[in-house]
Amino acid sequence: MENVIEKKHPLMTHKLTLMRMKETSAFEFRQLVDELATLLAYEVTESFATKPIEIETPIGATTQAVLAQKNVVIMPILRAGLGMVNGMLHVIPNATIAHVGLERDDETLEIREYYRKFPKDIAEATLIITDPMLATGASAAHAIALAKEAGCQDIKLVNILAAPEGIAAIHRVHPEVPIYCAAIDEGLNEKGYIVPGLGDAGDRLFGTL
Repeated sequence: MENVIEKKHPLMTHKLTLMRMKETSAFEFRQLVDELATLLAYEVTESFATKPIEIETPIGATTQAVLAQKNVVIMPILRAGLGMVNGMLHVIPNATIAHVGLERDDETLEIREYYRKFPKDIAEATLIITDPMLATGASAAHAIALAKEAGCQDIKLVNILAAPEGIAAIHRVHPEVPIYCAAIDEGLNEKGYIVPGLGDAGDRLFGTL
């Protein structure tokens, strides 16, 4: 799919399979989300620009590259997106964190915003939105719209698992935003859950099943 980066790395596939298993504990699930977020962070940052600088090694002078990237903001969609933040910070430790709280009505599937807190420099930053699941795409589309409203122009969406319906929903309203994921599943069931999926990522992360 256009503007979708699905990383079928053996490590990601293995970890995602463990996440899918219903017997996987909340502790193990959190670890797997953290590890997958770290692996996906490498993919998201692959396009970051570098610039040459002069340095001294213990042997002598040399010209080497460092990041020329502007500030990075990680924005988890509460609550499940929080599970991916530390994994991202392993790779981008100087990133600042924005928060947006969104919840879906299980009957109407409509999105309600209940919290928003953005860094002051978010408009100039590269913004990475995290949510383990891209199901209907409604929450992610809403979060991207909020980011654009705040002036963001460089936005990336990172999910562990995505459904074709969610990808299509993002493409309809935010076609320029790249989507990074570890796998694309079959689709959604009548309740809007990804099939075969892994259940409710938030409940499994925080043990609220």
